[in-house]
Order: sequence, then structure tokens, then C-alpha cells
Amino acid sequence: QVRLVESGGGLAQPGGSLRLSCAASGSISSIYAMGWYRQPPGKQRELVAARTSGGVTNYAESVKGRFTISRDNAKNTVYLQMNSLKPEDTAVYYCNAKMIPHDYWGQGTQVTVSS
Repeated sequence: QVRLVESGGGLAQPGGSLRLSCAASGSISSIYAMGWYRQPPGKQRELVAARTSGGVTNYAESVKGRFTISRDNAKNTVYLQMNSLKPEDTAVYYCNAKMIPHDYWGQGTQVTVSS
């Protein structure tokens, strides 16, 4: 079992920044990748950024150059630094941990970008 607790969402103005955190606990040694997904209002959940345990990262085209995923192994925490935020980044953001045989998800944190 893995527990994921997200924090750091909120309201930001266009062009602003936010940093999301995801603290993992439990059987974390079996996690082979962690990432962030988001679900905009009325749309399907989509991948934002992911990072393997080996450090390989992957980003959605829409966030490349603006968002950065990183991990603090000592704190078992994954971060998503979001810069140059746009209104279309508004969504519920979910932390994801990939394990065999299934993924684990956080509870979600709301990010709203509006002036």
C-alpha cells in the first residue's frame, strides 16, 4: 500500500507560479515512476509530467518549458514547479505512483489560474 498526500494548489494569476508537492508513504520502494496528472473541468484526466525512479522525465507538450517535475528522495516527495501559468492550466491535479500491479493516486488538489 502507498499513500500519496498532495499540497500546494490554489489560485494564481496568469503568468504566475505555483509548486505542488506529493508526499509518499508506505511501500514506496516498489514505485518505479511518479507523476502528475490533471483533469480540467468537463474533460478527461491527462498526463502533465512524469519521472521514473531512474530520473527520466516526460512532459505534456502543453507544459514543456513551463513546468518541472523533481523528486526529493530523502523526503519521499515529488514536486511540480509550475511557472508562466495560463488559464488553461486550471484543473484538479493528481499525484500518481506507478507500481505493479496497479497505480496509486492522491486525492487531488485544485489549481485555478485567473485574473
